[in-house]
Amino acid sequence: MKIALIGYGKMGQTIERLAVQRGHEIVLRISTTNRHELDAAHLKMADVAIEFTRPESAKENVLQCLSCGISVVSGTTGWNETINEAIHAANHHNVAFLHASNFSIGVNIFFEVNKLLATLMNGRGEYNASIVETHHTQKKDAPSGTAITIAEQILERITNLKQWQLAPTDASNTLPITAHRTENVPGTHKITYSSPIDNIDIIHTAHSRDGFALGAIMAAEYINGKKGIYTMQDVLGIK
Repeated sequence: MKIALIGYGKMGQTIERLAVQRGHEIVLRISTTNRHELDAAHLKMADVAIEFTRPESAKENVLQCLSCGISVVSGTTGWNETINEAIHAANHHNVAFLHASNFSIGVNIFFEVNKLLATLMNGRGEYNASIVETHHTQKKDAPSGTAITIAEQILERITNLKQWQLAPTDASNTLPITAHRTENVPGTHKITYSSPIDNIDIIHTAHSRDGFALGAIMAAEYINGKKGIYTMQDVLGIK
């Protein structure tokens, strides 16, 4: 598979290393210094684009790839309010699009555990739910896209919770998210249900970027040659 890397920071370089190990070829590397090369002439060399950039540039990058007939895997978070434009563009140009807040296999299993636990906790008013996430200081969005996904899963299942909010909050119908930024932390997410008599915690701790990068490559392998909109649940077969 021939891959265009849109974003060539630490994540892009990790994706390159693992993709080459899996027998793939990187045919295009786009960074802030050569953004002008993100055009049809260069993109036509690739089978799939993998995009990890910044929230303010993600939509433009993804739409450019899709309009050139290149399927896209995007891991940039913080642009959810305009992501439907990418979905419409993928369908219009008959290519594939897969966006995820987190590509780690472990995190996506963690999502399923979160949904099950939230279902079990619905109606148990003695427990208060909360989320704490910790990431490296280079991560610009807070809370993380993964924390937002976790929160939305909980809100869908616990009927007395109506919204999430960055901590602190005292509203009984609000799910608090605490966001920490610390040097050299790839990503940790902790969900706590606290009562006067006990706590229930589930935690996912990433040890490196490799898990995120490998999942993105697996997603690219999955959508290569396909059309439509996909999720990591499709890639991992856990729907």
